[in-house]
Amino acid sequence: MRKKIAAANWKMNLNMSDALQLTHDVMKGFNAVARNCEIILAPSFPYLSYIAGLTKENNSIHVAAQDCSAHSHGAYTGEVSAQQLKSAGATHVILGHSERRTYHHEQSEILYEKIKQALSHNLKIIFCCGETLQQRNSEKHFATVTQQLEETVFKLDPKELSQVIIAYEPVWAIGTGINATAAQAQEMHQCIRKETRNKFGNEADHLPILYGGSCNEKNAAELFAQPDIDGGLIGGASLKTESFLAIADALG
Repeated sequence: MRKKIAAANWKMNLNMSDALQLTHDVMKGFNAVARNCEIILAPSFPYLSYIAGLTKENNSIHVAAQDCSAHSHGAYTGEVSAQQLKSAGATHVILGHSERRTYHHEQSEILYEKIKQALSHNLKIIFCCGETLQQRNSEKHFATVTQQLEETVFKLDPKELSQVIIAYEPVWAIGTGINATAAQAQEMHQCIRKETRNKFGNEADHLPILYGGSCNEKNAAELFAQPDIDGGLIGGASLKTESFLAIADALG
């Protein structure tokens, strides 16, 4: 059975005290009710070790960095290596997020190097893929996502794939309030699983695929009812305890 996952990408939000309080509240609410899912919290870099310290005794709550460097160490001011993230307590790292692709012009070549760095330090990877509105309107959305995976995740071996979570994020639905329908999301998740099965065989059946486009407490249940959607990479709704826990509840 594939893991059910609610991942919270806090992006560049919250100060230290707010981040710690949100972590405390999420942990308290999560522990109060039996839930059939894992939670991953992705705070800003300065808070990683503090959040990891709070959650280290809970086997169902993990901590992710929002990015890592493609380099192992050296004169790369402002970058953070996978080794540093691991030493700070991170268990996961988000790579390939559309905001990194758009604002920092990250292409598949550098993302593959980041993947290899993360894996070399035993960090699990939440790898993001997705299409723009123009690509969808041009009916290139399946080809776009498949190419993003072929140039990165599909270069891995089956053992390495077992450390990967895919997050499909239609770029046109991120932070816009426009949601992909459950049918649109399922269609792409099904495509991703099919292409993964073509490459890795039955390993694809164990690959968690999350939806990451304006998922919230109102649409989560319908999205998560789809056979190939295993959870969500949640942005804005993860900044409110009640909303995020409601999304986790929708996973069953």
